[in-house]
Amino acid sequence: MVLKIKHFVIFVTITFLYSCAEQKPDLIKIDAKQITIDSSLASKEAIEDFVKPFRERINHILDSTLTYAPYPISKTDGVLNTTAGNLMADIVLSEANPIFKSRTGHTIDLVLLNHGGIRSLISKGNVSSRTAFEVMPFENSIVVADLKGSSILKMASYLRDSGRAHPIAGMQLTLDAKNEIQSLIIQGQPLDENKTYYVATSNYLVNGGDSMVFFKDAVAVTNTDYLIRNAMIDYFKKTDTLRPIIDNRFIKLK
Repeated sequence: MVLKIKHFVIFVTITFLYSCAEQKPDLIKIDAKQITIDSSLASKEAIEDFVKPFRERINHILDSTLTYAPYPISKTDGVLNTTAGNLMADIVLSEANPIFKSRTGHTIDLVLLNHGGIRSLISKGNVSSRTAFEVMPFENSIVVADLKGSSILKMASYLRDSGRAHPIAGMQLTLDAKNEIQSLIIQGQPLDENKTYYVATSNYLVNGGDSMVFFKDAVAVTNTDYLIRNAMIDYFKKTDTLRPIIDNRFIKLK
C-alpha cells in the first residue's frame, strides 16, 4: 500500500511539473492593415509635449546660420559647369582630401559627382545645415577610386556625351568646335594614360550609378566614411561667404 502511494505521488508530481513547463505558443495567422499618415490623424497632447523639446532643438541646429550666399547658387545657371556643381565638387575635394591623405598617404587628384544628385539650389541669403540637407538629402558618402589614365579618358568621353553639367574639380576638360576632346588637364598636367589617378566620387556613382561604368575599372576603392552632406556642413562652418563661379574647368570652344 505504501509503495502504491509513493508511485501515485511521483506520478502526480511529474504531471504537475510537466503542466507548469513553459508552453511555446504557435503562430496561427498574421493580420495587417495600412494606416495612412496624413493630416487626418489627430495629434495627442502627451506625445506632442514629449516631442516638442527635441523638435525645437533639432530645428535650432538645422536653421542656425553657418555662412552666407550673396546670390543664388544653382545647377542650371551654366551649360557645362555651374555654380552649384563647382561648389559641390570643390567642397568634396577640400574636405575629403585630408582624410584620404591620412589613410593612404596619397592626395585626391580630381572629383566627379552627378548633376542629378544636387536636389535644390542655394538661395540668396543665410545658409544653414538645413540648406545642406535640401541640396543633398541622400546618405551618399565620399569614396576615392584609383583609376588608370585610360579610364579617366573614358570619363572625359562620358562627360562630353552626357549633355549634362556633372560637377568636376581638379580637372580641366576642353572640347573643340566639333565636340572632340581637345585637351584634358589633371592638376595642371596633361593626362598620362599610364598613371593612376585618385578620383573622389560618391558611393552611388562608384557602383555604376548614372551609367558611370568606367568606375568599374577601379584598381582600388577607399571609403572615407564621410557623407557629402557632412562635408558641405563642415565647409559652410568655416566659410564666411559662398562665391562659386562658372569657370573654364569644362568648356567647349566655338
